[in-house]
Amino acid sequence: MTKTELEKVAVEVRKGIVTAVHSAKSGHPGGSLSAADIFTYLYFEEMNIDPANPKMEDRDRFVLSKGHTAPGYYSVLAQRGFFPVEELKNLRHVGSFLQGHPDMKHIPGVDMSTGSLGQGFSAAVGMALAGKMDGKDYRVYALAGDGEIQEGQIWEASMFAGHRKLDNLVLIVDNNGLQIDGKIDDVCSPYPIDEKFKAFHFHVITIDGNNFDQIAAAFAEARQTKGQPTVIIAKTVKGKGVSYMENQAGWHGKAPNDEEYAIAMEDLEKAGEALCQK
Repeated sequence: MTKTELEKVAVEVRKGIVTAVHSAKSGHPGGSLSAADIFTYLYFEEMNIDPANPKMEDRDRFVLSKGHTAPGYYSVLAQRGFFPVEELKNLRHVGSFLQGHPDMKHIPGVDMSTGSLGQGFSAAVGMALAGKMDGKDYRVYALAGDGEIQEGQIWEASMFAGHRKLDNLVLIVDNNGLQIDGKIDDVCSPYPIDEKFKAFHFHVITIDGNNFDQIAAAFAEARQTKGQPTVIIAKTVKGKGVSYMENQAGWHGKAPNDEEYAIAMEDLEKAGEALCQK
């Protein structure tokens, strides 16, 4: 896909996020919106997947370590054809398969159930090691939050991945600078993130995570990196695409009311229309 086509898909992913959280009257829009471009590139360009065969043996794997941003994950899965987009309106409803955190037993395309912060990346490391042991060519991708990397388990998993030289593994850190309690460097600073991962023998790439040119270049570089895992530190804007949500920690885990929903959808409609003029 072209850059403009990817940007258009990302707008639709963001509409799905806002619609799902508004319908549920709960959820996590801020970190879902910041990662929407990463989700879009992974599922529409980077990964070897087949919506018609979600359990394809040689598929690439993805683990959403920051499982609370499930609205973003579900929205891109729907856009990619794993299930109907209309299902997003059932987020967190009783009886819906789209619950507040990813469920691998009931949601097509989900490779790992997650939600307890720090644990998802360990599962991804295990998948990458299994691929190496089985002589498979699939790649494993994980998305973590910058607040999430305050968890010690992230660094245990990183130590193991670096030691085992898992070059089929890519961790993306959604570095939007905010977590539920405020700025990450006020709560418990994980900086310098790049130097920490270098110490664990990762190949480190730092990008603007809301820029598709930089995203594409980073994943291409990761594929060319041999003998060590890669971490992509993606500097993003929390709430990206919705005017009143951008860079506001309060929108970490809050649903828009009807008036706010209308404003958000208007923002995204305008963004989509602008892309159509390109």
